[in-house]
Parts: sequence; structure tokens; C-alpha cells
Amino acid sequence: MGLFFLMISDKAVISEKAKIGKNVTIYPFAYIEDDVEIGDDCVIYPYVSVMNGTRMGRGNKIHQNTVLGAIPQDFSYRGDATVLVIGDDNIIRENVVINRATFKDGETRIGNRNFIMEGVHLSHDTHVGDGCVFGYGSKVAGDTEFGIGVILSSNVIVNPQVRIGNGVMVSSGCRVSRDVPPYIVANDNPVRYGGLNAQVLSAHGVDDKIQKHIANAYRLIFHGQTSVFDAVIQVKEQVPDSKEIQNIVDFISGTKLGIIGKQ
Repeated sequence: MGLFFLMISDKAVISEKAKIGKNVTIYPFAYIEDDVEIGDDCVIYPYVSVMNGTRMGRGNKIHQNTVLGAIPQDFSYRGDATVLVIGDDNIIRENVVINRATFKDGETRIGNRNFIMEGVHLSHDTHVGDGCVFGYGSKVAGDTEFGIGVILSSNVIVNPQVRIGNGVMVSSGCRVSRDVPPYIVANDNPVRYGGLNAQVLSAHGVDDKIQKHIANAYRLIFHGQTSVFDAVIQVKEQVPDSKEIQNIVDFISGTKLGIIGKQ
């Protein structure tokens, strides 16, 4: 059996019931409640609060004054024992608040390798994929959904139940109240389609031909004179199929709030 170390300050307040993995570092004045699981190789900096219901994977770094598993700021919450599930290798910077779910059959879920900057608030039942970046001071309401590789610039506000697709970048200061389809840049207020997020697509190996197909699809959706659902039919009929085009079609077909820039 290999050696492992728990580098835990005696000035931290940690419940004996909390489950702490191998090679975990916990700095002075951290506060960890009973029903908490912290995976191997995590670092918990001073003044972090890890509240009941938090389930954390391995290799996460949680910076000062962050609160994980906070009670939901939701009038529907009735005291259920709910959860916040965090994956692996996330960096969560100072003064972040992430609420656990409102009801016991739900969960707030954060994936892997996300970077959550200072002052971000992720509300109850938010679901975040892998490799996302949440910029300084961004605020996310409850029951929202983020795909893979989403980037929110600073001070973005995302309203309840909004879905943001894979590979989206939302520019600073935007207020988002409708769904944002995959692979695009969203900017201005009211929020509108600002073109393809070509840099991210190229970084993920999407070739130029597929990017042109995606651009053609969005030309039909955002610049056509039809409803968004008729535009999706045109995309199916006129744009060569690929997994990216299918992602766009599936995302828009599943919208309940409508998409940005369309009535």
C-alpha cells in the first residue's frame, strides 16, 4: 500500500463524519460539515466553507472564502438533504458561491476541468459540463444548463432555465434569458448572434469545411425570414450532416424558452 499524506491544519474546523481522501491539503480556518466527501489530491484554501451535501472528486482547488453546497436561494426549498456534485480537476477561485439542489431528486452538478473565477454564483440545480470558464462576477440562476467548453466573460447574467450549448462564448455584460445554441459567440444587449466561435472550433479540431456548414446553418436560422423551427427543417434539407450540425438541430429542437435573437 502506497504512502499518502493528509496535510490538514489543526486550525481548520472539520467534522469527524466528513470523508476526506488521500493527499488532501486543508488550510487554516476552512470549515467542513458532516455530510461532505472530498476526493484525493484536493486543496482547500483558508476560509472555504464546504457544506452538507457536497460531493467532490479529485484534484480540485478551492480558493479563499468560497462556499460550496450553500442552501438554495429558492423559496421552494423545504430543507431536503440535497446535493452538489463536483467532478475532477476544477479550479474554483475566491468568493464563489455554489448552491446545492432544491429537491432531493435533483442535483447541482459541476463537471471536470472547469475554471470558475472570482465572485461567480452558480445557483441551485445548475448543470455544468466539462472545460467551461465562468468569468469574473458572473451570476447564474437556477435550473440552468451549460454544455462542454462554454465561456462566460465577466459579469454575465444568466436567467433561470436557460440552456447554453457546447462551445459558446458569451461576451462581457450580457444578460441571457433565452437559449444560446452551440458553437457561437453571443454579444450585446439584447443578446444576439455574433458569429461562429471559430477559435474554439479550430482548437477542438473542427475542420474548415464543417465550420462553413455550421455558418450556413446559422445563416438560415438567424438571417432567414422563417420561424426558427422552419429554419431547422431547412438546415436538415440543405446543410450536409455532421455531428456538429446534429448537435445544433437537437439543441434548437429541444428549446422551451426560444433562442437568442429570434422571436
